[in-house]
Amino acid sequence: MTDTALSPRASLLGTLTVWAASEAVARGARIGVTMLAARVLAPGQLGTVALVLAIGEILKAMTDHGAGQRIVAAARADLEATSNTAHRLFVLWCAFLFTVACAIAFGLHAATGADEAAVLLVVFAAQFLVMPFGSVPYFRALRAGQGKAVAGIAGGQVVASAGMAAVLLIVWPSPAAMILPRLLTAPFWAIAIRRLHPWRMDRRAGYAPVRPFLRFGGAVLGVEGVKAMRVQADKLIVGGVLGMEALGVWFFAVNAGLGLASSFCNAFAIALFPHLCAAAPGDRRRAALTDGLRLALMVLMPLTIVQAMLAPVYVPLIFGESWAGMSGLVGLLCLAAVPTTLWTAMSQWLRAEDRAGVDLRVSTLVTVALMAAVALAAPFGLHAVAVAYLAAATLSQGIASLFILRRTRRCA
Repeated sequence: MTDTALSPRASLLGTLTVWAASEAVARGARIGVTMLAARVLAPGQLGTVALVLAIGEILKAMTDHGAGQRIVAAARADLEATSNTAHRLFVLWCAFLFTVACAIAFGLHAATGADEAAVLLVVFAAQFLVMPFGSVPYFRALRAGQGKAVAGIAGGQVVASAGMAAVLLIVWPSPAAMILPRLLTAPFWAIAIRRLHPWRMDRRAGYAPVRPFLRFGGAVLGVEGVKAMRVQADKLIVGGVLGMEALGVWFFAVNAGLGLASSFCNAFAIALFPHLCAAAPGDRRRAALTDGLRLALMVLMPLTIVQAMLAPVYVPLIFGESWAGMSGLVGLLCLAAVPTTLWTAMSQWLRAEDRAGVDLRVSTLVTVALMAAVALAAPFGLHAVAVAYLAAATLSQGIASLFILRRTRRCA
């Protein structure tokens, strides 16, 4: 067990509650923007937004290359050297991802003539250049037990971004109104995180060896990339097979259905990883995993079922009567959050056990199953895609979770 200043086991509920509340508020703000966008933008314009966000979020997920987890799990004596190396990696990698985004944008312009999407992708990716200024303080704050304050800052940024997007949609109803605020609020996040947990590189502490970062980070990067593909690639498939208008409808359904429950998964992962690291390997860590699973299912299962049942009521009420026919689609997508939460817990346990390679291999299989199901169902329409997505998510992530849970018993 590493010597880290993490929250004790008893604080998991409090930390998770704050993160879940932050994610719920953030998701509620984004649903509010989606509600407004559904009323002022055409499905084709929503399709442009969905395309930019799908590509951009895949790249953004890859900013998590494991260096932050190395900070959280580092021994106290190695903390400063680990932070120094992590900062360098954040700067280099984020600059590389921005360059990749620019190359993809040029490809969109040259191959498809989607100039608006290309420009907005560059705008979205510019936030990668800001992220390194707050990345090390972010993970050091999580390590120091400041997760609740970090959650507040993260939620505040999303709410500010959503509020800015709402104002822009009213005065300038265009796809740019939903993308530009992502960039404009990034500096406020970095400033707030640095004020919460001030940190400056101490070169006298030296640098931790890069090899462990690459070994662990390569697997984590692969997992995050695969996870982003699992969340976003369905949009690329739907857009490629059914066109931009269908992509706009699918984007709406995913945000109104799976989005809120997925936010809980994100909060769960952020709260659970430090909790698992704080527990000694073996029986205690497995007990921590079990506690986390029980807590997640006690909260998420009822929430998901209620949300799915109420879809025919809240979809036309919130988003307008023109979207009433999509309530069945929204309800189906709500239910996919349950197996996703189970697999999220197993993924965090594997990382805490320094088995990110196993996480990568299983996550890849899960993603391939999901995307194959979406690709096979896409020619038959969006409802077929939703049914296939739910079935594939339940089977693949359920089987994978049971497999990993049996491994925890053998390793206990």
